[in-house]
Amino acid sequence: MARKTFWIVILTLALIPPAMAAGSSSSSRPPDRPRAQPSDYELGVKSVQARDYERALGSLQKVVQADPRNADAWNYIGFSQRNLQHFDESLAAYQKALAINPDHRGANEYLGELYLKTGDLEKARQQLSTLQRLCPGGCPEYADLNKAVGAYQTAQKKP
Repeated sequence: MARKTFWIVILTLALIPPAMAAGSSSSSRPPDRPRAQPSDYELGVKSVQARDYERALGSLQKVVQADPRNADAWNYIGFSQRNLQHFDESLAAYQKALAINPDHRGANEYLGELYLKTGDLEKARQQLSTLQRLCPGGCPEYADLNKAVGAYQTAQKKP
């Protein structure tokens, strides 16, 4: 029995260092993995956020070439075109986004804002009505377009 206990102790002591090493911290690190490159969509969104609309268009055009049914990319294309004062191209992009997804809240909001930019209050109100239907409890897109419509109407009343 003492012999069996002896061997158990020996084996336990022999296995402790490797087990401890496996859980210990090491000063050596595994090599850094290469980071995945951001997608064209991600680059486009970052460019929109940075207000670099020309760059955004370049990235987002690649997205819709590869996936013509990407309503989000079409929406950002419309947004970029609108901010570059390319209103016809903006309208076409929003219409493509809404043809793919008529309930796209962002495209409905931004299309309403485009209508305000081009002086068509009635069409902007139609977009506001659409957003009210899509967001019966309210949503940021409805709130933003409602605010823009109110500001437009106030500006129109001033001499």
